[in-house]
Amino acid sequence: MPDTNFSYWEYQSFFGPADVAIIGAGLVGLTAALYLKRRRPHWHVVVLERGELPSGASTKNAGFACFGSISELMEQEKRGDLQAVVAARYEGLGRLRELLGDATLDYRPVGGYELFRHEETALANECRAKIDYFNALLAPVVGHARTFRDASGEAGCFGFRGVGTLLKNEHEGSLDAGRMMRALLRQAWASDVPVLTNCAVEAIEAAGPGQLVQLSNGVALAAGQVLLATNAFAAELLPELAVTPGRGQVLVTEPLPTVAMPGTFHYDHGYAYFRQLPDRRLLLGGGRNLDFAAEATTAPGLTKPVQTYLENLLHDVILPGQRPRIDYRWSGVMGFGPALAPIIEWVRPGVLAAVRCNGMGVALGAGTGWRAAEKLAK
Repeated sequence: MPDTNFSYWEYQSFFGPADVAIIGAGLVGLTAALYLKRRRPHWHVVVLERGELPSGASTKNAGFACFGSISELMEQEKRGDLQAVVAARYEGLGRLRELLGDATLDYRPVGGYELFRHEETALANECRAKIDYFNALLAPVVGHARTFRDASGEAGCFGFRGVGTLLKNEHEGSLDAGRMMRALLRQAWASDVPVLTNCAVEAIEAAGPGQLVQLSNGVALAAGQVLLATNAFAAELLPELAVTPGRGQVLVTEPLPTVAMPGTFHYDHGYAYFRQLPDRRLLLGGGRNLDFAAEATTAPGLTKPVQTYLENLLHDVILPGQRPRIDYRWSGVMGFGPALAPIIEWVRPGVLAAVRCNGMGVALGAGTGWRAAEKLAK
């Protein structure tokens, strides 16, 4: 037994042998734990998290309950079965809302707008011409004949400068990512799933019929099966996985009591996004397309080019003539790859990966967790 200063009780109740050890206490990891306990209530399931809070994007995202603007879908359609991809996102949002409830999530069905400035008229016209096509494609997915519509007549309501076209997705919304994660953690503990923070995993080793999870605190935790749910960080433990990190930077202004901006907003092929929060602050994020190579990192941090881009967008387009104080800045890390669908695969005997949400973690997370739990429970 290593000299870790953990007591007998701590080893038995927290680090004792597990039927399933889940690495990563984000949206995928916690939903997988909850769905797994529904299927196998007598199994011992433990969740291991390297940080004090989930270290990736689950508590650092913008709180968009979205599944794609028209310009995004046009690009994504070139990479695979778009209808199936959007169906997975829409189903995932439905599972999340069913699992936690709209009131807990502070889910608001405000719709999502895509902005086009006057100099982007050609792209705006191309996207507008695709409205009927995407409405027909997505009707079986969302259960409504109309998902998208031209909302350019509403552009003047928001006070944007230089915006000529608005296209609206009627079936998107927003939620509170912090409340979402607190609710998931609360449900996990209530389901007798210990969520152990500051427990970084250094290695996963085969040990007879099971696995041995080596932790940085000196503990070697035995588990029958392991679920890797660390999204962008997956390649640190399993380098064979096709997952590339993508850092997203975000800022939040001071409260703006005179601004009324209901909705979620996408710009620049979805690489920029903003929304007004319930306390009247404006959240604005994105910009990794300015330098994909520089933002392909798991390191937290802010860069001057991205922050300048976001501030210029805020001052010149979103709130023209205003320079509100910036009260919060942070970054989160997403996982991307060559295919749009997440990886939900057995990558080694007894080791399942559920990673790579391609920037749609809020939409895909609960569905990915459910699918992972189904595989583990067989």
